Amino acid sequence: MNAFKPRETLTEQVARHIENLIAFGQLRSGERIYEGAMAKEMDVSHGSIREGLLLLEKRHLVRNVPRKGAFVTPLDDYFVRSLYETLELYLTHTGRKLVRQWQPADMERLESLYARMKDCFEKSDLMAFLELGIEYTKASLAYADNYFIVAAIDDLWPSAKRCAFVAFQQGGSHVFEDNLAHMQESIQAIKDRDEEKLAGILHRYAMQQCQQVLDAIATTDRKGA
Repeated sequence: MNAFKPRETLTEQVARHIENLIAFGQLRSGERIYEGAMAKEMDVSHGSIREGLLLLEKRHLVRNVPRKGAFVTPLDDYFVRSLYETLELYLTHTGRKLVRQWQPADMERLESLYARMKDCFEKSDLMAFLELGIEYTKASLAYADNYFIVAAIDDLWPSAKRCAFVAFQQGGSHVFEDNLAHMQESIQAIKDRDEEKLAGILHRYAMQQCQQVLDAIATTDRKGA
């Protein structure tokens, strides 16, 4: 029997739309989000926009300031370093469990996602590459077995996508290549059931992409100056 999957609520649809506007740079760092204009653009009520913004605050993309309105969370040095430090902690912890417990079906899924991402790179399909990257990381959580970690990572995905887009957009093809190389090394470490090797790969990659995002932000700031 197929598991029941409820339809996405209006609030979730609104949140997803605004999330993508932020993640792909159409709403900029620190920019105010006007509820009225957004409601008109999406043809929904102010209440639906407000509920969507509350959800995005939980996902770290929006700050709701009393009596001032909603603003896109600033994408600055502190935010980026905090994100990658947290992701490394969570993914290293869950990655160790994956190394110990993976089954052939898990490996087939990871290798399939890697192959699809490589194909997206060759086709220069950035959006699909980003979405598959998130899907790959979610697949690596198969044995997380921790409600709080899984819930926390779910709330970090939008910020991870936002940062990755900035890095890929500014950094060119070598950022894609670095990402694919990291995945290939990670898959081999998982196959070898080598926890320490995987932890080292995740640390290096987190530090590398963190710096790529910071460099991209600095480049953007210089151009805007």
